[in-house]
Amino acid sequence: MQKTTILSLVMGLLVAATAWGGEVTYRKDIKPIFDVRCAGCHGADAAPEYHAFKAEKEKWLAKGQGMRMDTYSHLIFYTAWPDTGALMRRLDDGKNSKDAKPGNMYRHLGATEEERQRNLAVFKAWVGVWNLKKWPDITKEELNAITVTY
Repeated sequence: MQKTTILSLVMGLLVAATAWGGEVTYRKDIKPIFDVRCAGCHGADAAPEYHAFKAEKEKWLAKGQGMRMDTYSHLIFYTAWPDTGALMRRLDDGKNSKDAKPGNMYRHLGATEEERQRNLAVFKAWVGVWNLKKWPDITKEELNAITVTY
């Protein structure tokens, strides 16, 4: 029990440190996580652009590759529009979904649950409003609440 309490305290401090460290930005906070945890499958050298991936989805999935997401503009595509909420649905830990199942990329956010939660907290702070809705189900107000600062 004491171990759980200490772990919770540490996690809380890490999330608070991110918030106190100023605005979460793509350059300062997201890109370093992406480069370590995601670029192997979603970087320019490994992944195709969205339409090329969709055209041969099974081929790319068989290789364990996803769509290219290694730039700010690529991540905006999967966050705000046109593939609204895709990033959030894939990275979510399940606490925001009806079935409580984590997204298919959540496990890649870290080697441990603590690291995954820490990195998820950074992504959530960057997005602003963690919303799993797809276009066109998202409201204008919800879309405007997405911050994703460069």
